[in-house]
Amino acid sequence: MLDIRRLRETPETVKTLLAFRGPGYGAMVDEVLAVDTQRRANETRWQHLQAERKNLSKQIGALRAKKEDSTALEEESKKLGAEMESIQAASTAAEERQRDLLLSIPNTPHEEIPRGNDASANPVLRTWGEPPKIADAQDHVTIGERLGLFDPERAAKISGSGFICYTGQGARLERALISFLLDLHTRDHGYTEMSPPFLVNRATMTGTGQLPKFEADLFGVTESDLFLIPTAEVPVTNFHRDEILSTDQLPLKYAAYTPCFRREAGSTGRETRGLIRMHQFDKVELVKITTPENSASELESLTADAERVLQLLGLPYRVIELCGGDVGFSACRTYDIEVWAPGHNGWLEVSSCSNFGDYQARRMALRYKGADGKNHFCHTLNGSGTALARLYVALLENGQQPDGSVHLPEILHPYFGAAKITAA
Repeated sequence: MLDIRRLRETPETVKTLLAFRGPGYGAMVDEVLAVDTQRRANETRWQHLQAERKNLSKQIGALRAKKEDSTALEEESKKLGAEMESIQAASTAAEERQRDLLLSIPNTPHEEIPRGNDASANPVLRTWGEPPKIADAQDHVTIGERLGLFDPERAAKISGSGFICYTGQGARLERALISFLLDLHTRDHGYTEMSPPFLVNRATMTGTGQLPKFEADLFGVTESDLFLIPTAEVPVTNFHRDEILSTDQLPLKYAAYTPCFRREAGSTGRETRGLIRMHQFDKVELVKITTPENSASELESLTADAERVLQLLGLPYRVIELCGGDVGFSACRTYDIEVWAPGHNGWLEVSSCSNFGDYQARRMALRYKGADGKNHFCHTLNGSGTALARLYVALLENGQQPDGSVHLPEILHPYFGAAKITAA
């Protein structure tokens, strides 16, 4: 959520930055300021009436003490009270409207990010590794079904489209990847492991920016007003909601494995086949909470931690920066890491590393006490470390062998218990 004082003091700067995202947000800023002006005028009027009413009360008391008639003043006081009640109701409505508007306005993109309307304007910052030359490369669906790693048909029978059921060696590979990622990030990168709830309440979804804008994309449990998490970012970042941290606690670094649940699983076409885009998928998420002066460097180290996953697995990848028109609703700066998938003949996003500035912290009332003794809003960051389904795709497609087996990177051998996947 944007700081209302920032909108009051530099509205044109805010509107210019929001224009990076597209049209329409300038009008929302104007509406917020109009509501804010009316709300503040109501507060001023209420305080004036309160002072008048207190003065009348003193006069009424004085008349009564002298046993004189105070009827006229009492009637005037009642009228003031009724007006105060009306103004209070209007102020409450204006305050709620202002909050609703602020919750619906996205974060302002960082001044240094690329300008552009969509993903076509995202520049490639760096690449790592060389895509393997595989003649007649098969996609992961063909490989997985041939080796009996997953069963999409029976998964659809159980849950419908957009779900998968890993079986045999496929389930073991999924478990091996989860263990490898958690060990890497906790042992080597210094993150604290967390196992959060998979169902969260409305306040938690609002804190990280999923609500109110993206409610249609979420799986909700209507009876209890709970939601299945779309990413571990949601419960982990909210872990310290409504708290005031000390500077010596920061940065906080958490790693969590969770399944993730999202309604938007695509429609038709190659991108929706197999594991590429699903309603449920596994992910190891990295979350950081830090101070404003350190958030830029923490984004770089967060991205490096996610890149290390692909380097250890020997998977070619590239890092791109999202332009203003493509950066997420709550983020101010984002780097996407895309891995090469030979069977797909393209790049697949396996991690999105974002700095949210104080946008989420304001929604969550997440603060820290600075050296000046004052409370300041934290900066929050997160990134996939990584998304398991697409990492799984890349491993199968990059590791496919002429004999039909799949070679696994050496670092996975102790986790999986073998050097390759073969037909059962």
